[in-house]
Amino acid sequence: MIGAYKHIIWDWNGTLFNDVSLCVSIVNQLLIARKLPPLSVEKYKEIFTFPVKNYYITAGFNFDHESFEVVGKEWMDEYERRKLECGLAAGATDLLNIIASKKIDQSILSAYAQHTLNDVVETFSLTKYFSYLLGLDNIYASSKVHLGKQLIEKLELEKGEALLLGDTVHDFDVAQEIGADCILLASGHQNRKNLEQCGAPVFDSILDLLHNINGKQQ
Repeated sequence: MIGAYKHIIWDWNGTLFNDVSLCVSIVNQLLIARKLPPLSVEKYKEIFTFPVKNYYITAGFNFDHESFEVVGKEWMDEYERRKLECGLAAGATDLLNIIASKKIDQSILSAYAQHTLNDVVETFSLTKYFSYLLGLDNIYASSKVHLGKQLIEKLELEKGEALLLGDTVHDFDVAQEIGADCILLASGHQNRKNLEQCGAPVFDSILDLLHNINGKQQ
């Protein structure tokens, strides 16, 4: 499965980095401050989408009364303050090591801001695994398609030579746009029901994916 590819492209938030609970906690803090009902984790994973502005609207924010930019910055400031409450997804380092042992290059393609992506990946001592760390130049998580296209051009890869591992429908859409195959993980920011609509393989978690890989190697 993994060994057939020349390059593995990882999403960061919700895929390698287990930050779903923190994200729900912060958005609920903002909702409650506006006297709006908070979200359960299940509801969050049902409505989360890209661009994130649309998810905020579904959650109840009214951008006729305040700007998305202000709310987005308030959310991100709190996320940055608390991000190290989170850890890596279970099995993440094991899978990174398996891929590295096969001499397959890896990169991160993220909607996270570039400078903070660099910092947090280094904090977890993961920089050594990756050829490229690509994040957005802003905090508003709109789309990373253009970054994906740039990466494929840099790597000079043909269609189907890269595999993208992500946790959202947007990751699947990016994979389609850049000519990569895609595996989705339901342990991140969107639920299995939403992910299965893409038609790509969906696993419950990295541990589930590892179990599948190990089973096929035996």
